[in-house]
Amino acid sequence: MAWFLLILAGIFEMLGVVMINRLHAKKDWQSLVLLLVTFGGSFLFLSMAMKTLPMGTAYAVWTGIGASGGAILGMIFYGEPRDWKRFVFIALIISSAVGLKLVG
Repeated sequence: MAWFLLILAGIFEMLGVVMINRLHAKKDWQSLVLLLVTFGGSFLFLSMAMKTLPMGTAYAVWTGIGASGGAILGMIFYGEPRDWKRFVFIALIISSAVGLKLVG
């Protein structure tokens, strides 16, 4: 259950990053509310997961999901570069998170 909550926290973190971009573009109250809800959900689910999981592992996986997911969403929705090197480093982030799960 803790790993599910952690993945959910990471998904909310990814969405929060997208909401930062939306707020920067639109500057309306709905974007601000969505930003607060997504990051609030991210912190809520992270804190719930950390009741069971070690802090270092939980934080590393959470930031890994947020960073790699944010980069992928930027490529899909915002036309950010799709260089093969970016994919290599995203894969490194994801494999590191999986490695922490395997050894933890």
